[in-house]
This record gives sequence, C-alpha cells and structure tokens, in this order.
Amino acid sequence: MLANDAKDSRASSLLRFPHRDENKNMTDAIRYEKGQDNIVVLTMDMPGQSANTMNAAYRQAMSETVARLEAEKDSIAGVIITSGKKTFFAGGDLNELVKVTKAEANEFYQMVLGTKGQLRRLETLGKPVVAAINGAALGGGWEICLACHHRIALNDNAVQLGLPEVTLGLLPGGGGVVRMVRLLGIEKALAYLAEGKKVRPEQALKAGLIHDIAQTPDEMLAKARAWIAANPTAVQPWDVKGYKVPGGTPSSPNVAQMLAIAPSVLRDKTKGCFPAPEKIMCAAVEGAQVDFDVAQLIETRYFTELTTGQVAKNMIGTFWFQLNGINAGSSRPKGPAPYVTKKVGVLGAGMMGAGIAYVSAISGIEVVLKDVSVEAAERGKAYSKGLLDQLVSRGHMSAEKRDGLLARIKATDQDADLEGCDLIIEAVFENRELKAKVSSSAEAVALPDAVIASNTSTLPITGLAKAVTKPEKFIGLHFFSPVDRMPLVEIIKGEKTSDETLARAFDYVLQIKKTPIVVNDSRGFFTSRVFGTFTNEGIAMLGEGVSASMIENEARKAGMPVGPLAISDEVSMSLMTHIRNQTAEDLKAEGKSMPQHPAFAVIDLMANEFKRPGKAAGGGFYDYPAGGRKTLWPELKARFEKADRQIPQEDVRDRILFIQAIETVRCVEEGVLRSTADANIGSVFGIGFAAWTGGALQFINQYGIQDFVARARYLAEQYGDRFEPPALLLDKAAKGERF
Repeated sequence: MLANDAKDSRASSLLRFPHRDENKNMTDAIRYEKGQDNIVVLTMDMPGQSANTMNAAYRQAMSETVARLEAEKDSIAGVIITSGKKTFFAGGDLNELVKVTKAEANEFYQMVLGTKGQLRRLETLGKPVVAAINGAALGGGWEICLACHHRIALNDNAVQLGLPEVTLGLLPGGGGVVRMVRLLGIEKALAYLAEGKKVRPEQALKAGLIHDIAQTPDEMLAKARAWIAANPTAVQPWDVKGYKVPGGTPSSPNVAQMLAIAPSVLRDKTKGCFPAPEKIMCAAVEGAQVDFDVAQLIETRYFTELTTGQVAKNMIGTFWFQLNGINAGSSRPKGPAPYVTKKVGVLGAGMMGAGIAYVSAISGIEVVLKDVSVEAAERGKAYSKGLLDQLVSRGHMSAEKRDGLLARIKATDQDADLEGCDLIIEAVFENRELKAKVSSSAEAVALPDAVIASNTSTLPITGLAKAVTKPEKFIGLHFFSPVDRMPLVEIIKGEKTSDETLARAFDYVLQIKKTPIVVNDSRGFFTSRVFGTFTNEGIAMLGEGVSASMIENEARKAGMPVGPLAISDEVSMSLMTHIRNQTAEDLKAEGKSMPQHPAFAVIDLMANEFKRPGKAAGGGFYDYPAGGRKTLWPELKARFEKADRQIPQEDVRDRILFIQAIETVRCVEEGVLRSTADANIGSVFGIGFAAWTGGALQFINQYGIQDFVARARYLAEQYGDRFEPPALLLDKAAKGERF
C-alpha cells in the first residue's frame, strides 16, 4: 500500500477530511462503464496524476463506486478492474503516509480500515470480479488485484507484481498480508511480504499469484469477459466453507517447526534495526489463526504502528523522495542538453575496470577495455563473460544476446583503439603518476570534446586534472566494488570542471542505471572520507583494548552491514597504509602535517609486524580457512583486548554511527557535499551507513539536533576530540534547524 505522486498537493489535508465537498468530482478517478453484456469495466484513471495512488481521491471514488455496484448488482453480470495509466496502480500515497503522526494514529487506523472495507465489499459483492492488469501493480495496486476473484496480467516486461512496502519500513496495509497468507500459505507468502519480492507475469503465473496472461490489452479484456461469463457465482477461496490456509496454520506441525526458528533467523538479518519484517511476520502468523475480518484488524494495527514510527519516516524520506529527486536530476546542472554516451574507453582491466566495462556494455555502450597487455585486457573482458554466462544459465538471457553484448567490448593494449571515444574512464592503481600517464595518452586519441574521468577513490580531482590539456573536461567518477552490484557512483567536480562535463557525467551514470551523487573536490571526497572514519574507529577501539567480537557485533546491531574489522580485511591494511602515505606526501608538499589517528598504530602492527594485512594476503583481523567460514584471529584477544578496558555496548554503537555522521557534517560545512539528498543516499548506498536511519544526516535529524550535540560532546570527553560537534552542527542546534 505505497506510492507517491508529487502532483497531488491535496494529500495531507485530505488524510483527515476525505469526503470534503470540494472533491465532488472524485468519482472521475474511476470510470464506470457497463456494456451490453452487463459487465461493468472500472477504469482507474486519476486526473492530474501520472499514476493511480491510494489517496483521498481514490478512497472517495472507490467508496462511491462500490456503493453503486451494490445498488445495481442485480443488473450486473460481473466487474473488470483495469487502469487508464501506463501502470495499473502505484499504491498508497507516500505524501500522506510520511506525515501521519502518533497523535493521529487512531484517525489513521480508522481510515485504513475504511479503505480495506471497500475492497472487502467488492470481493463479497456476489458477482465475479476480474483484475485486468495492464501495467505494474505494486503495493496497494497488487492488494486491489488480490481482492479480485480472477487475475489476468499483460505479458509485458514492464509489468511487475508484488508488495515492496518492507523496503520503505512498512507492511502491506490494504489487506496484502491477510490475502497473501490465505492465497499461498505462511511460508511462501513471507518471501513476498518480508523480502519485498517482485515478479513478472510469467513468474507470477507459475507461483499461483495470477490465473492467466494475455499478449494484448484486447485479449486480456476478452479473457476477462469470458471468465466472468463462465463463473457467475465466483467467490474468494477464503470465503468458501471449509477453507484451510495452504500448508497449515501455525499450530500445524510443519509450520510450527518453521516458526520455531524463523524469528531468530529474521532477527539475525535485521539485528533489531528494521521493525517492518518482524511486524510482517507477526501479522502473518497471528492473522492465520483467526478469521478474515479479525486478521484485517491485526494487519491494520501493525501497519499503523509502522507508519507512525520513525524508521519508516526515515526510509520513505530518503529512499523514496530523496532518491527519486536525485534520479530525476536534482544534482545535475540545468543548462546542458541531455547527452547519450556512445563509446567509452576504460583504462585498466582489473576488478574495477572490468566492472565498469560490463555495466557500460550491458547498457548498450561500445567499450574499449585497455590494459598493459592484450592478455590482461582479455582477462578483464572475461569478467563480463562470466556474469553474462550466469544470466544465460538462469534463462534470463539468450546466448545470442550474450554474444552481442560481449562483442561490444574490445580488449586491447593500444591507445589508438581509443579513437572515437566520447568518454574515457581511468581505473588504474591509486598512483598519481600512473593515472596522469594513462589519462594524458588517452586524451590525445579520444574525441576532441571527450570527457576524461578518473575512478580514483581518494586523490583530489583538481590535481589529477593537471595531466590533461583540457581540465574543464576532467571529472571524477568513483565507482564502488563490485561495480555490477553496487548502485552508486560518486561524481566529483574539480575546480575547473565545467557544467557541461558534469552534466554529461551525470547522464552517463543514469544511462548505466546507477544512482549519481555529486560532490565537490577534496581529499577522499565524501564517501571515502566517511568510510575511513568507520574503519578507523573500529580499529581504534581494538587498540584501546575493546573486545573485537563486541566491536563487530555492535556495529551490525547499529545497522552496518559489515563490521569495521571485517571490511578492513576486505579493503586491506596494505592499501590503507598506501593511501595514508600518499596523503602524508601530498600534505608535506603543501607545508602541512598528516593528522594522526589512534588506528594507525594498530594498522601498522597488523600489516608490518604480524604480517596480516588482510583477506587477500591470507589473513588480517580474521582467519580465512579454506572452504570454511571466516573467524576472528584468536591472537587478537592476547595482543589487544584488555578486560578492564571494555566500554558500554551503546558507546560502541554510537561511536561507529556518530563519527560517520560528524564527518558528513564536516563535508557539508566545507562545501564538499552539495545537498542533503546526496549525503543521505551516498552514505547508505556508497558506505553502507545504517539504512534504518535514512542516511547520515537524517540520523542526526531523527536523533534530534540538540540531543545529538550533547551525545557527541560526551563521546568527545570519553574517546577523543574527533567527536567534537562541528560549528555548523552547533549553529543548527542553536537555531533549531534540521539538515
């Protein structure tokens, strides 16, 4: 039950007053057309919106529509529900949901029950009701479909079906939990409810979610009419006397066995940070033990609890409104016309370069993958072949299409092959001289107006731009590994980077279906700077004597996907040392000294004295047994941990979250970050900052600015002045402002 349409400015007021006189024309949202066969076609087509949403206009229109169906049912043969939009129905209006407060919980609860009551009246009308699904039906859209006796979907790749509410901290509140459990059974339903799984029509047909597919809209309507004619007394399975939940109720032995371990498995995934999956399980299990109407009440209770809770508001604000704003171009310069990249040259065929080549080729871009030898370049191309082979083996791609995609990638060791490239992306080792050499050589043969980009994660773009003749054409494109799976690209604007270059880089990132954030130049930019504070804080705690297992466990309990010691092993302490040394040299050349951090001593011990620089070298903070799960290096306890130096678990969690949030504020203060949306999306998608918070700046907002400042000062007193709140944060606290 979720969606949003920014054009609907009435949302917040109509939540409280859904039947105001000013909206007498709300039935226009659902066209009511009865044919000569006495079948009523209801076409949902909300005026002034690009998509149908479950807002006040819908509620009034559906209320009046259902009332009319009930009044005329003796002359009705059946009902077909379809859409006048490209999508079937987008779901509940997030403009409404994000504004509901705890004080309005009861009013909201009653409104939701009323909305669900409309669908219940529809499915118990006594006439067959068919959903003719001509576009995506997600969230509330799928809940409308579930309330129909028969579901036919257009066999089109644009059609997706499912309940993704959990990804925004919610549960399906329009009857989705109740009906999915009764349709599939508890265990199968939870895969869709608690994971937000979405499926295409053919998958939905195999799974029993829909009953039929059609190749054209006309065929779909014809099938719907034929089914109505053949099933004049259709009822929902759960309304048939003697109905039993598929697979059994929670008291059934096989289901009880599954439920005995399911909560602990779920808790291990969520670490208690995400309430939605847990509430979904509660609603599913409790609802399966009672009748339909009571199950609806249970679902509504949990839906109201989540909607009025802070986590859902964090996630909706960031992962819907801010993310959609970024993808719509909020960070892109407005002047330059849209640009489509045609040929990209990737310098360096290692893990990063190979990944960049893959995402470019699969997006239809011609790629030249260059390395020091053809053999090295071919190894990089083989990475794409491996990924494409997996798609072919799973039936998601034909062998012919795979071969066509691979043909777009030319592996070479010659600069001359870069001729015609309108974008060059350097992805070699973090060495300034090497980057300068390959960028300069590529610029000489690429198109005269080609954009030259560096995939550096730490080196300032303005300095790297000195290697090319047109620094205004130089920009940073910081990808994250593995490129094929990581959704973010950090675009770094150098001092001389032009708006046209920035716009072209932004368009390329969208073209390869990634999310772009834009930052200004600085050492480490935004993501690497903040990521470094995360790893360093965890390592510093170990150096203080804090238990390694507590550091790792509390980091995950805070919402970080991986502990700081584990991720340090992945990055490697050798690379950390290299970056630190490079930074020290650069600062020395500028007449500055390298700031010291308590983590450095531990890193040096691990990399130099203990010869354990990380996973690639065979061991770091963890051991990596062949064929087994990694385990913390037993020697950490003897070499670092001290029984009298343990600190409160809350302090471990807060040190990890606060240090990243504080560094993010510094990036805002210094002008590195250009928007709150870029900060929040970048921190979660690029760094892995706790997703339940909605991002680093939203973490501060939801904590409370004044409370955050007070807690930061406590941490500074206890653990070091790096926790001192920046001036910008103090200023906002004094003014009562938010980020």
